[in-house]
Amino acid sequence: MSWIELFLIGVGLSMDAFAVSICKGLSMTKLRWRQGLLVGVFFGGFQAAMPLIGWALGRQFERYITSVDHWIAFILLGYIGGKMIWDGFHGEEETCPSGFDPKELTMMAVATSIDALAVGITFAFLQVDILPAVGLIGLTTFTISLGGVWIGHRFGSRYKDKATLAGGVILCLIGLKILLEHLGMLG
Repeated sequence: MSWIELFLIGVGLSMDAFAVSICKGLSMTKLRWRQGLLVGVFFGGFQAAMPLIGWALGRQFERYITSVDHWIAFILLGYIGGKMIWDGFHGEEETCPSGFDPKELTMMAVATSIDALAVGITFAFLQVDILPAVGLIGLTTFTISLGGVWIGHRFGSRYKDKATLAGGVILCLIGLKILLEHLGMLG
């Protein structure tokens, strides 16, 4: 998997964290970079840890699933991306928690990174070099989350659904590319 594909996966996975970061920015009466950095560290850290955990789990079953790994990657990325697209079109109005309590940030970071666990499982089947991959995903999410806090504080919530939609499309297209490559339809 190329660096560009890993970066795009990182962007796609970070869209939930981006939406919550916008929410956090909305709740700030004054932009405080320390709080923005805290949001980025929590979301980026969990977004890096979850694929690592998924990869470790996937490695346990790799020998049993190798013949259908491309279908698993396609289905998991398609499901996650499809759900994000659905949410982008049918997003419900959410209330944004306004605090920056570490327990609250941990719960939100876990909730926004569950899909990264499934992506980590696909990494085990695709023989991805996991440490650089999770580092790139974590750094991408950190940067996008920090930007989300700023955008939320500056512009409000008008970009949240568009970001979720874009992330879903990216994940679906990468899943399709993996499937087509394994079926020999792409070079």
